[in-house]
Parts: sequence; C-alpha cells; structure tokens
Amino acid sequence: MTFQDLGLAPELLRALETRGYSTPTPIQRQAIPEILAGRDLLAGAQTGTGKTAAFTLPLLQRLAEAPRGRHPRALILTPTRELAAQVGESVAAYGAHLPLRHAVIFGGVKINPQIQRLRAGVDIVVATPGRLLDHLNQGTVSLDHIGTLILDEADRMLDMGFIRDIEKILARLPESRQTLFFSATFNDEIKRLSRRLLNAPTHVQVSEENATAVRIQQRVIPVAKTKKRALLSYLVGSQDWRQVLVFTRTKHGANRLARQLEQDGLPSAAIHGNKSQGARTRALAAFKAGDIRVLVATDIAARGLDIHQLPHVVNFELPDTPEDYVHRIGRTGRAGHQGEALSLVSPDESRQLRAIERLIGERLESTPLPGYEPSAEERAAPAPPPPRRGRNGPRNRQARR
Repeated sequence: MTFQDLGLAPELLRALETRGYSTPTPIQRQAIPEILAGRDLLAGAQTGTGKTAAFTLPLLQRLAEAPRGRHPRALILTPTRELAAQVGESVAAYGAHLPLRHAVIFGGVKINPQIQRLRAGVDIVVATPGRLLDHLNQGTVSLDHIGTLILDEADRMLDMGFIRDIEKILARLPESRQTLFFSATFNDEIKRLSRRLLNAPTHVQVSEENATAVRIQQRVIPVAKTKKRALLSYLVGSQDWRQVLVFTRTKHGANRLARQLEQDGLPSAAIHGNKSQGARTRALAAFKAGDIRVLVATDIAARGLDIHQLPHVVNFELPDTPEDYVHRIGRTGRAGHQGEALSLVSPDESRQLRAIERLIGERLESTPLPGYEPSAEERAAPAPPPPRRGRNGPRNRQARR
C-alpha cells in the first residue's frame, strides 16, 4: 500500500515525497481513511509509529477542502512544549504546498508574538493546555469554529494533571466536532475520558495496550543506590556510548547528575520543567548534533523528544508510575531501528520494578555487574511505601505551560 492508495491529495503526496516517505505505517494505514471520512477516532499507538503524520495528513486535507476563515478550525493539544513544537513542524512540512496557516502556542516564551500570529488568522492551533488557557482568558483566541479536536498523548496529559485545564477548554468548544484521541497507554481514567469525548469512535490499536516496542532490548542492572552514578559513568565511558538519554525522577536530581557526569569527563546537559524553553531547545539541539553525549531528563521530557535513531535510554531512577516507563523507553527503538533500554535498579525500587513488569506483561532480564551490586543489608531492607499521588497524578504548573 502507498500513501496514494489512502486517497491523499497531490499536495500532500508531494510533501511526503520530499521527506522521503512512500509507504504508510500501520497506524497511518488504519487511521487516515477513518479521519478523512470524518469519524471520531480512539487510537492506541506507541511513540515512533508515525502517529503524528497519521492525524496531521488527513487533517490538512479536510481543512484544505473546506472554506477558510480567520478563526482556527482545528485544535491539537499536546502535553509538552517540545511535542507541541514538533507537531507544529510536521504541520508545516506536510502542509508546505497547501494554503493553510497554523500557530504553535506554549509557555516559557513571550506571548506577544503568539498573539500577533493568532490575530493574523490561522487554520490550526497546536497548543499546550496552560498557555492556551492564557490566550482564552485574554480573549486572544476563539475556539468557536473548531471542527476538529486532537488530543495527542492524552495519557500523558492526564498524568501531568491537565484534566481540569482540559475540562475548561472543552467547555469553549462546539459540541458538534470531530474528536481524535491518541494515547500510548490506556488506564481507567483514559477510558472514561474517551467515552465522554468521542461519538461512536473507530478504535485503532497498532500494538497491545501498554506494551513496549518489540525493537527495544530491555535490561535491568541491580545496583547499590550509592553506586548508580559511578556505574552510569562506567557504562557510557567503557562502551563508548555517544548518545544516551537518562531519566531521573526530580529536576534537582537531573541537574546534579548532569554536573557529576561533566566532572567525569562526559559532556552532559539537563532538561526539565524549570529550564527555560530556550535552554531546553539548545540542550536538545546540542544532543542531536553530538556536542553532548548524555542528556539527563525528567518525565516532562519523556514525551515530545524526537531523536532520530537514539540508541540508548537509561532509567537512572525508575518512575513512580509504571506507564511512564513505557513512555520513557519509547524514545528509542523508533521507526524500525533497534534500541536499548537499561534500568539501574536499587533495592528500594523493587516495588516500582514489579509494577512495571506487571504492566508490560514480562519479566525484565537482570544482569548484575561485579563491583556495583547492592550489599546484603541493602537488599534486606524493606521497600518504602509507594508515593502518595493526587487523583490526577503529579502536578507541575510551570512544566505544564
């Protein structure tokens, strides 16, 4: 099957050819015809499956076929700034030969240029919920003419505590619209929200719910808590890893680990919600260019980082929410490439490890490394109780915008 077989317009086929794409991925083959037909869609797809093009291409075609106005006709909500920027880049690339305009709005940058772009008239708004609410409250954007709503990585938005913001945005949208719901994982809250938002949706699932990508080699190294940083430095240095994404649980921990790795002679940088958007963009660009070898990130960056052929992801600390493990390691093994996901697990993280294994339905291979194993006393200590979480997951207003 080719993209032409899916009924896409010549302008979109030309843009796809420019980018070197000729064969649609499974999610694209299933989703594009349904979206073109105007149906609501509930799509389960792992990151790296081509889901952005799966909704961007048919959206652009439907908008190009309808009369234009000055108000936005489509809204794409994303959980993070990075993901919003990348979706915006896809809209621009695939719509290069169409007379459509779009705006990307998120926090961490000045609002006035966004206001000017919205006032000039756009067809598509790509936004994070917090900054979109700022515009709505200031009256600088109207959602009265939205005909298509897309929630990209909806599970992550709920994990980040966006449900109240989403409720406020939904109240400003027309009831009659097409709604597309994309999620990598499906918990009860996600299923409840999808039932509320979608009207007789088509359900598309390109991988088992909550499954990890088959091209990712997953491995656990049991390690003493005090030896994690030394082990990470040893792995990066001894195996000559040139590009590795490392996840920590906290912003402070990310900053500290990046500094320590720098002291070990490994060019590193940290990105998280407290970093300015400019700093995050510069760090990601340096990482992609190979100027830094280790990018240390919190879960705010687990979605929205698009790094071509990223070979290694390391969980320096396991996430408190097992679904976040799926999102983290989904940064590697993308678009048909092989990847490795390594978790450095100390005994006090045994509860999180068991929860992850239950979620993904498999036991992770454990390979101790001599000299870094936890002591018998550390292994015998009881695991701490799970962290207390609010109904909508952890909150971080600054990261949300």
